Amino acid sequence: MSFTSVLLIPLAFLAPASSALQPRDGGAWRHESARAQLWPETFARDDAPGPLAFPEEQMRRAQPEPAWQVRIERRMTIRISPRGRATLPPDMRGIAMPGGPGAPRYEERPMSKCVAAAGIAGVQPERGNRLIFFMRDRRVVSAELDHSCRAMDFYSGFYLAGNEDGKVCVKRDKLQSRSGTKCSLTRMRELVRIRD
Repeated sequence: MSFTSVLLIPLAFLAPASSALQPRDGGAWRHESARAQLWPETFARDDAPGPLAFPEEQMRRAQPEPAWQVRIERRMTIRISPRGRATLPPDMRGIAMPGGPGAPRYEERPMSKCVAAAGIAGVQPERGNRLIFFMRDRRVVSAELDHSCRAMDFYSGFYLAGNEDGKVCVKRDKLQSRSGTKCSLTRMRELVRIRD
């Protein structure tokens, strides 16, 4: 509801009642209807002064001032959730993370500095300042955060401001954890399983 309507609604309720009070030829006020009284009967006598009304100046002051500045912001926030079994493709659900007991070994390979934000299916924090992105195209990407950031701050996922290109890039985008921590990516590498 706009500010103007908040101010004018009470006046709209008073308008039907105030129309019942009309001036006579002599300048005194009289009641048209006994039911539509704004003031007690003592104020409505012929010898009493007219009822108090809002002067036009007070009405002008009650109206909102015109807006001199209008700001429109277009902001899109993308939420990346933690890795869940239902969000991963069926053939990736049994993947054990690198470094775990009996886990397969992975090798880091160079890759481009950007990945599509819509292509990230889930995220999992790793030791230190590393996050593991599970991509929708069945790739696993290791992303390093700033040295001052801890990956465990991102245990419940993160938010990302949407860009025109729709990508997450190294040294450009900042990831915001749900607790409010903001960190930028310093490096991304693709993790490829080593076949024994």
